[in-house]
Amino acid sequence: MTINEIAQLAGVSRATVSRYLNDGYVSEEKKKRIAKVIAQTGYVPSQQARTLRTGKTRFVGVVIPKINSESVGREVAGITSVLGASDYRTLLANTDNDETAEVAYLNAFREQGQVDGIILIGTVITDEHRRLFEELSVPVAVTGQRVEGVSCVYFDDYNAMYDLTLCCAAGREHPAYIGVFERDYAAGHLRTQAFLDAAHQLGCADPVVERGLFDMGSGATLTDKIMSERPETDALVCATDEIAAGACKRLSQLGLRVPEDVHVTGLGDSSLARVVTPQLTTVHYYYRTSGVEAARMLVEAMEQGNAAVRETKMGYKLVLRESTAADA
Repeated sequence: MTINEIAQLAGVSRATVSRYLNDGYVSEEKKKRIAKVIAQTGYVPSQQARTLRTGKTRFVGVVIPKINSESVGREVAGITSVLGASDYRTLLANTDNDETAEVAYLNAFREQGQVDGIILIGTVITDEHRRLFEELSVPVAVTGQRVEGVSCVYFDDYNAMYDLTLCCAAGREHPAYIGVFERDYAAGHLRTQAFLDAAHQLGCADPVVERGLFDMGSGATLTDKIMSERPETDALVCATDEIAAGACKRLSQLGLRVPEDVHVTGLGDSSLARVVTPQLTTVHYYYRTSGVEAARMLVEAMEQGNAAVRETKMGYKLVLRESTAADA
């Protein structure tokens, strides 16, 4: 079934059918005739033909760092809810925390013309990323990192970790921090700096900092290292809930009690924070909402041709639970 055949059956011109399919002006009487024929025949416009006609694919590339991350899943849920409601489909690209793979996907989307826009859930933003952002001919939105000259939705990592440290280390004399690599500016650099500043504010002269990966294994391994080298440590502030869960497990194996002997905090308010024993004091980030906001930015740019750069800093909420001797 073609547009010409629809036009013949409905008794209208091909141009009228084309306007109908593209939301152009068509009289009510002709709309009803065309709609009736389409319903009777089950006609579905060809996506390829629509792309050739409009220059739009109705696809959006979404580049994610880790497919099995709860926070990423919440962001993607927000993104797809908006894109789906706006009649866009999602092409999901998982990079396994490899920034070179991110660059490769961005290049592929640029060269193949598959998408009308791109959302990147960012971790490490390199000079190559920035170069591609400038060269892409489609709108881009970034979540999780603040990137100069690019529309982005990011979290208040510094203040969130500062408040979390004050909560965890208050009344403690020897706090330590388990973070991630500094090249991740938000989760690595900003959270580490916030811990150090808050620890010094509390009068801690020599706070300990260790860095690993975003997982329970790093939490356990680095907790072992800290407690071996600094057995007086009485507070462990962790960059993520997963790291904190690994820290709690290792402390228990070492015969140390949380929170009586060591306070522990995570960040992210994942489901893991609520199922470990004791439940973790953490920070709630509005991940799904950040995905919604990024997708809205992108849809506006794609449909209205709005090239203005927009930024949104998300709020956060301190969640007090048993791992710092607080009530849930």
